[in-house]
Amino acid sequence: MVLKSESDFKNSFVGEIIDNGKDILGEEHVSSFKACYQRGTCTGSCPSGRITAFKTRKLIRYAQFGMRKLAVESEDLWMCTTCYECYERCPREVKITDIIKVIRNIAAKEGRMAEAHKKTALYVFKTGHAVPINEEIKKARKSLGLSEIPPTTHKYPDALEVVRGIMKDLKFCDMVGICTETMQLKPIEWKDMSE
Repeated sequence: MVLKSESDFKNSFVGEIIDNGKDILGEEHVSSFKACYQRGTCTGSCPSGRITAFKTRKLIRYAQFGMRKLAVESEDLWMCTTCYECYERCPREVKITDIIKVIRNIAAKEGRMAEAHKKTALYVFKTGHAVPINEEIKKARKSLGLSEIPPTTHKYPDALEVVRGIMKDLKFCDMVGICTETMQLKPIEWKDMSE
């Protein structure tokens, strides 16, 4: 890795990651990435890294070195499946998956989010679920002796309105690019987000 200029290094990014995650996860938990010495167990155990160019270790290195732009604007950031394999196997007990989630939150606040994640957020806005019910699921539920419709927002539309209200109040729809009137994503390309 070569730092092209001093502006590539932002020591404040280390603090930004800790500040963004400490209230939920605790400061010690979030700052665990500072203990990483780049052994590579995370990358070696990553199922996503086996089929994509995703390198967990590289994202942690960007965080450690304060390389904010590279971390936040990286498409790799969104390739993590949050399976926690890296987290469980790290010999230094770096909370890698949670660190990635914190960096994702920073990116999302700036409107940087992978298209698949935006679509999942749209499903949540439309139905209250990341994976909405379909005929196959209804059939499987019925075969198990359950009601076709689970006792969730599918059955209780008032609860869906609460979910939508929370998403609007938190300005999550604006961050993701959900048009609340049409219930569609506003078109944006990844390349547009990194300019």
